Amino acid sequence: MDYETLRQGADSWGLVYLVVLFVIVVAFLFRPGAGRVADEAARIPFKED
Repeated sequence: MDYETLRQGADSWGLVYLVVLFVIVVAFLFRPGAGRVADEAARIPFKED
């Protein structure tokens, strides 16, 4: 494999990979019940053990 082949693969499949990853993360964050979990995580620093 030379540089040009790797560059073409990164330009095409790398973009597809990052778009799919972005969609998965957004879907994970906006799923039902995610708000409650996010609120609990936001309150962690204020908990007294």
